[in-house]
Amino acid sequence: MDIITLAEVAGNLSVIGYGIGTLGPGIGLGILFGKAMESTARQPEMSGKIQTIMFIGLALVEVLALIGFVAALIIR
Repeated sequence: MDIITLAEVAGNLSVIGYGIGTLGPGIGLGILFGKAMESTARQPEMSGKIQTIMFIGLALVEVLALIGFVAALIIR
């Protein structure tokens, strides 16, 4: 194999790795929003606090996706 072929394989693997890395945050966001809607339906008077906690959780989950994206760019 020549160097160009190895670079193409490494680039393709980093894209696949990032694609797999986004599965966790995607599932996490689905669970987060689902549980937030469920808890708001159960206790509507707590919707303000639930929304605040949901946005904090959203930020923490999204950081995982951003770290995966940056790692894919650095490794490439």
